[in-house]
Amino acid sequence: MANVLLEFKASAADSEPQNRPVLIVGQLAYLQQINWTQVKGKLQPVVTKEIWQAALASLNPNPTDSCPLYLSFAAVGALPSRVSRHNSPSSAHFLTRLVRTCLPAGNNRCIVMVCERSDVFASACAIARAFPLFTRRSASSRRTEKKHVTVEFVTVGQDNGPLEVSTLECLASAADGVRLAARIVDTPCSEMNTDDFLEEIKAVGNELSITPTIIRGEELKQKGFGGIYGVGKAAQHPPALAVLSHTPSGATQTIAWVGKGIVYDTGGLSIKGKTTMPGMKRDCGGAAAILGAFKAAVKQGFKDNLHAVFCLAENSVGPTATRPDDIHTLYSGKTVEINNTDAEGRLVLSDGVVYANKDLSADIILDMATLTGAQGISTGKYHAAVMTNSEQWEAACVRAGRSSGDLAHPLVYCPELHFSEFTSAVADMKNSVADRENAQSSCAGLFIGSHLGFDWPGIWVHVDIASPVHAGERATGFGVAMLLALFGQASEDALLNSVSPLGAATAKTASEDQMERDCKRRRLV
Repeated sequence: MANVLLEFKASAADSEPQNRPVLIVGQLAYLQQINWTQVKGKLQPVVTKEIWQAALASLNPNPTDSCPLYLSFAAVGALPSRVSRHNSPSSAHFLTRLVRTCLPAGNNRCIVMVCERSDVFASACAIARAFPLFTRRSASSRRTEKKHVTVEFVTVGQDNGPLEVSTLECLASAADGVRLAARIVDTPCSEMNTDDFLEEIKAVGNELSITPTIIRGEELKQKGFGGIYGVGKAAQHPPALAVLSHTPSGATQTIAWVGKGIVYDTGGLSIKGKTTMPGMKRDCGGAAAILGAFKAAVKQGFKDNLHAVFCLAENSVGPTATRPDDIHTLYSGKTVEINNTDAEGRLVLSDGVVYANKDLSADIILDMATLTGAQGISTGKYHAAVMTNSEQWEAACVRAGRSSGDLAHPLVYCPELHFSEFTSAVADMKNSVADRENAQSSCAGLFIGSHLGFDWPGIWVHVDIASPVHAGERATGFGVAMLLALFGQASEDALLNSVSPLGAATAKTASEDQMERDCKRRRLV
């Protein structure tokens, strides 16, 4: 998958399956709606109309199903016929699985995606997740030629015309952002330390004609970034705060995305065990998602000021490592007694969000992080955990998750009950809770928010993506699609406007109507 070139086209040219293997995928009802003339060019002469209709008749998705159409060269896959209110109408997770398991092998392949126009964005991002870029398999390094996968959308429902060029460009930018984030997360720290991550940031900045602001090493200490410096000071490669800033003329507000970029997390002196440390290369997932989303958002035209703030460090063990009982002064000026060096993400993010407030004058601050293992217990493997000081933005995050495929679900926001978990006798607060059975993920988010201040008048959103950042041993690029959708109203791109939950009210899709009817039916029963 690493050497796959993914292309989105309004129409993939006709070709026999032996020459270009094909997967046709969608909900069964949608597959039955399309006309044979819309797919026959990808299937004939080896697949006839009768075979196509017989294959559709054999499908019984529970939740998915697939059927080969001709040897190993052509297949059709069916997504779930309906989903619950906490899932995406696009069935994005199931789509990624179907593409991974059912797309025929070959150097030049085609995916025909059949869906409603409202699901095009989420479906494109889901398909992108099926083609990770990073690999160090020796066979892959010897293979120089690129494999091509062409994705064609056949839309059904009210607005079922071909996709516009601008829409295809947006899909390509979003898919590129998803795959970039996944590549960074998949890359081990031996190749993705803080120096390497800064090079990734510089590369994106160069592509967008933006010069990043970088504060690192001893300069962090001098300027008061006690959180980032304290976490990363023992590592061979020094910690850093890096910022990419997009400041267009006519901007009416300032938005900051703050990403946790712990390139490796040993746990520090509160060291992780041999079973919990593997996979900690993924602890930079928040920063990776923000880099991918920033690249796509700016390429598609972002109307407001947008800053991407990267809090980069390696939580290492060494003679200069932070010790439990040490007290750090963070950029907020507040003091933190360290009682767990493995609760490091909240320290670097606290510096990041305060920098966004103090130095960037942000009106809206969103931090994204692989923050707590407890997130997977709270909201599971597929849904990010969201906490915010705004009820409107809480609802918007959930809706953005459904429209993008990067699902989200709220955490409890109740600082007056939970923040006492961090009480310290000698500092303003400790960095880890007293009671690990009391809303751990919520408390971790509150620690970050406390440095802004619970009375801060702006919008603060915290997104914990610890579990959905990966599926098995592969990164998902989670967070990119969610950010693009959540802030879509600030984009000049029509597709991102349409999937945004903020701004003008959007008409319900057929899938949403069906789910509402199903809910009513269950209530009546």
